[in-house]
Amino acid sequence: MQLTLGQAISRAERMDYSIQKAIELGVNAIQPLETERSLTGMAAQREQKKLRHWQQVACGAAEQCGRDRVPPVSTPMALEQWLAAISASSMKLLLDPQATQGLRDLERSTEICLLSGPEGGLSPREIEQARSAGFIGVRLGSRVLRTETAAVAGIAALQTLWGDLG
Repeated sequence: MQLTLGQAISRAERMDYSIQKAIELGVNAIQPLETERSLTGMAAQREQKKLRHWQQVACGAAEQCGRDRVPPVSTPMALEQWLAAISASSMKLLLDPQATQGLRDLERSTEICLLSGPEGGLSPREIEQARSAGFIGVRLGSRVLRTETAAVAGIAALQTLWGDLG
């Protein structure tokens, strides 16, 4: 399964955790996203420093779990740009605690883009933009999860259902 994580930028330790665990669980690429509620507005110099740090986190995680290739952590981009750039062939999933369906309700896919919002969630406007771009809202049970927990739980569930954890 080819799995890309679109992760809204969160506080330092939470973003590091999301990247580290996503790599350990087998994502193929991570796209940090600037959203209305994410921590953004960094100066270009600071953004590059943060990106290098995230890439080091990814490298350490790949090494720890024995991956022979370090999945890329891309330069942060605005959510709208990412939504427009995603391949039409990918199954597009939005982690949404208000969604009415779970992952088991979907047909298996081999190419997935998973969108995880920031602390406080995506705004209603951003959720609508994601849905307009073809994203399907899925819930991970009855609890509202923190941003770093939601991404990890979503990846683990996908890998269990359709990937190499099953």
